[in-house]
Amino acid sequence: MRVAVFSAKPHDRLFLGQANGAGRHELEFQEASLNAGTVALASSVQAVCVFVNDLVDAAVLRALAASGVRLVVLRSAGFNNVDLEAAAALGVAVGRVPEYSPHAVAEHAVALVLTLNRKTHRAYARVREGNFALEGLMGFDLHGRTVGVVGTGKIGECFLRIMAGFGCRLLAVDPQANPACEALGARYVPLPELLAQSDIVSLHCPLTPGTRYLIDAQALARMKPGAMLVNTSRGGVIDTRAVIDALKAGTLGSLGLDVYEEEGDLFFRDLSANVIQDDVFARLLTFPNVLVTGHQGFFTEEALRAIAQTTMANLDSFVQHGRPAHPVSVERLA
Repeated sequence: MRVAVFSAKPHDRLFLGQANGAGRHELEFQEASLNAGTVALASSVQAVCVFVNDLVDAAVLRALAASGVRLVVLRSAGFNNVDLEAAAALGVAVGRVPEYSPHAVAEHAVALVLTLNRKTHRAYARVREGNFALEGLMGFDLHGRTVGVVGTGKIGECFLRIMAGFGCRLLAVDPQANPACEALGARYVPLPELLAQSDIVSLHCPLTPGTRYLIDAQALARMKPGAMLVNTSRGGVIDTRAVIDALKAGTLGSLGLDVYEEEGDLFFRDLSANVIQDDVFARLLTFPNVLVTGHQGFFTEEALRAIAQTTMANLDSFVQHGRPAHPVSVERLA
């Protein structure tokens, strides 16, 4: 099968190339992101392979279908960037990577927690300048603190398991309880209760119409004063402007982000020589109690290898059976 791989980075070429074995699929790597302006790059392929910030809306899907594309494969678990209703109407199948290495994202979330708490990023910068003063670097023991997790799938479960090892009290929110999380001692509670009791809130839920701006001004007002908020799921789960207001007011203690709702124009590229045009994002970077990483939670060897292998499995299955091995359809939005 001939496949256009959009948003292709060197690691995509490496790991997808390895997973492709003897070259059973013809992969055309495109550095450009997929959108209405670049969809013509897929005019001679049967499938497109996309990442989290590629835009696969109704207009793009119509153009893809018109050129003969019958399959969209995501190199991610999230699928909020694909118009599933339009795909179904056009007869375009959609496959995803339901899980790769939940440990990768969970461990990165813990890294954000530890860094924000003990302020190691600020300490590192001080020591490099010969400043060994401890003022402003005080943290707190994680042991005995209450940690709330929103979304207890594989990643949320891994995160809870790590935090249980620190001796934390565990709270959880999810439409469906995970017995493995309950076995760790996590107690499922309504979201307002979790927000009110948690010293640390970590988000691990998908972005759907029901979770967009789940953490808005009202939710932030319910949070324990001085609490830490960490998001490694999708940027749109948080209302960024409301979070900035809470940081300015001093009610939100600290914020760790690996995702941002408008990250498509920022992440996965070197903008160090450019002026950041996103004023909201630029404002976030001015806070000393905010730590932002560029959507790197997934970025481990194990995760990239699993993503590539599952992507190839989706392509193989479509060739053999007419459907991806891990389909995602409009019913997932319910």
